[in-house]
Amino acid sequence: MDAVIQGLERAGLLARCQLISPRPATDRELLRCHTPQYLQRVQEDILAGRDQLSTGDTAISTHSERTARLAAGGVLAAVESVMEGRVRQAFAVVRPPGHHASATRGMGFCLYNNVAIAARHLQAVYGLARILIVDWDVHHGNGTQDIFWRDPSVLFFSSHQHPFYPGSGTRREQGEGPGVGFTCNCPLPAGTTGHQLLAAWRQQLVPLAEAFSPEFVLISAGFDSRGGDPLGDFQLEDGDFVALTQLMLDIAATSAQGRLVSVLEGGYALEGLASASAAHVATLLGLGATAPDATRASPHG
Repeated sequence: MDAVIQGLERAGLLARCQLISPRPATDRELLRCHTPQYLQRVQEDILAGRDQLSTGDTAISTHSERTARLAAGGVLAAVESVMEGRVRQAFAVVRPPGHHASATRGMGFCLYNNVAIAARHLQAVYGLARILIVDWDVHHGNGTQDIFWRDPSVLFFSSHQHPFYPGSGTRREQGEGPGVGFTCNCPLPAGTTGHQLLAAWRQQLVPLAEAFSPEFVLISAGFDSRGGDPLGDFQLEDGDFVALTQLMLDIAATSAQGRLVSVLEGGYALEGLASASAAHVATLLGLGATAPDATRASPHG
């Protein structure tokens, strides 16, 4: 988070953003995606003084549950600001990330699934019928996929390195029951470049989004897909995030009245994380390649 904010400041972008204060997500909001048993497990693990969540590879400490509620609530504050017209788009700079957290399990550094909780909030509070979630993290968003596996109201598209952690995300995984066809995975090999990724998006994502006609667009924005990240082997450059962001803005403009919120997921090479985030935010601000180093709104907490 510090690296992202500092990157935005260095690029002269933070001053152009309206900052949105986070708030803790409530039990009711978390329970739209997670089971009561899982929420209890998180509390019990923290009270027991564990340094790892018992359900998966996620470090925890005394303040982890409070911080995770602020991360989820920060994303909710972002979508509320967009829905209520206070900002046009938003970038939620939050930690911990969320896309590996399923209804019953935290893993991969994730406690609560921030982007999934935001999608359910948009449906429950604002009555939206169709939400598009696009995940460009280098790792598959298995938790998000699981939560919406049988749900035709959320189109989930993930491009990711495969085979790789967490091992899911094959093309055969397309949803179940009424949700068949509303999960679309785009697994790509190590070494994938931004040009190759963008070509795959245009071939697969664009026609799906046109047919689905989303009313709101959410991005799981993992910048570990940038070249040089220690936890990924994709080779995206900052300019590729400009192109990907612009494509998402075009999709949002077509059917969602421009409404878009991106949510920070992975990104572990701090300089690369800062510059890629700056490129993303500059594009959301309409600056594009003129300010390739770090949106219209940038909530953080």
